[in-house]
Amino acid sequence: MKITLLMIGKTDREYLKEGIELYEKRIRRYIEFEIKTLKGIKYEKNRSLNELKEPEAKQIITALDPQDYVVLLDEKGTSFDSSGFADFLTKKIDRGIKHLVFVVGGAYGFSETIYKRADESVSLSKMTFSHQIIRLIFSEQLYRAFTIIKGEPYHNE
Repeated sequence: MKITLLMIGKTDREYLKEGIELYEKRIRRYIEFEIKTLKGIKYEKNRSLNELKEPEAKQIITALDPQDYVVLLDEKGTSFDSSGFADFLTKKIDRGIKHLVFVVGGAYGFSETIYKRADESVSLSKMTFSHQIIRLIFSEQLYRAFTIIKGEPYHNE
């Protein structure tokens, strides 16, 4: 299986970039993993939120293949503890999913088009985080999940 983290807009904080790169390298020891960054949109006062979300939706849809299994990182999604997330990944691997794509939306969230395309959504917390910080949190949790799956001593219970 291959896992992709698909993100809207670049990460502009150096400390976040460094953390994401650290976990990206670690994750690649377990699975084929890539991070794809799509161009963000500029906020325009005279446009509604839906009008702002649609250009991002078009980019996301274009970046996906029809057979991709798409999981939105969204506060309305299913919540897991770290072991539960590891089980979630194990089930996807066991099902033979070839490409699992986790999507982090832009600052205004996802359009209805993206919710319809998604196969599932996962919440990393009931709290709201910036779309940049969630990238680091997700990367760490993905790494943690693989250490749990492999029985390695990173995660303590």
